[in-house]
Amino acid sequence: MKLFDTHAHLDDARFDEDREAVIAQCIEEGVDLILNAGSNIATSKTSVQMAEKHDIIYASVGVHPHDAASMENSTIEELAVMAVNPKVKAIGEIGLDYYYDFSPREVQKQRFVEQIDLARQLKLPVIVHDRDSHGDVMDIFKKNNIKQVGGVLHSFSGSIEMAKECLKLGLYISISGPITFKNAVKTVEVVKEIPIDMLLIETDSPYLTPVPYRGKRNYPGYVRYVAEKIAEIKGISIEEVAQKTMENGKRFFNI
Repeated sequence: MKLFDTHAHLDDARFDEDREAVIAQCIEEGVDLILNAGSNIATSKTSVQMAEKHDIIYASVGVHPHDAASMENSTIEELAVMAVNPKVKAIGEIGLDYYYDFSPREVQKQRFVEQIDLARQLKLPVIVHDRDSHGDVMDIFKKNNIKQVGGVLHSFSGSIEMAKECLKLGLYISISGPITFKNAVKTVEVVKEIPIDMLLIETDSPYLTPVPYRGKRNYPGYVRYVAEKIAEIKGISIEEVAQKTMENGKRFFNI
């Protein structure tokens, strides 16, 4: 069984002590591919370096809404230069976060749109972060012809109605560790309803650790618990979930 963790942050400081050992462990445990997502200029650069060093790792480059206020006019150009690397497969993670509001909302929206435009120019899809900002995210999708660009809602937390709207726009839905939590009622409904062909799986390591390891550091090997839960919800085998989400991830990221 081969697994694709389509969203991780192995550049995070929590892996500084044992990063290489963690990557080796992932390979041993059947994680064949990892997409390491950038969240600002520094982590985007690190993601690209990791992708160049390790065959199983690919990268995305982008500025997270938390850091939108720190973007300068030159930032888009810096991202464009990094994205020329053949191991860079998406622009992200980008989007809106109204839970923390670390950057003013109007600035978040402006920088989100600019990075969607960059993805369109580079013919790359986008990885979208959406927290407590569903309405504005959907509005930006529709106004900026996201169907032409392509994208995935990472660690999806919206309703089944929103998920169906995303499908109409050709967007993928990515499921992470919280699907294993007891209160994951909405996300369970989404997994039930969404065709397996439009689902991706991820860890968002080192965050969002699934049950039974909730509260500990997450890592890509735990993506199997996400796959297991999806298999249980859909009444299919974990092998089928692994195969389909691998195919979906390779198609989405053009690997």
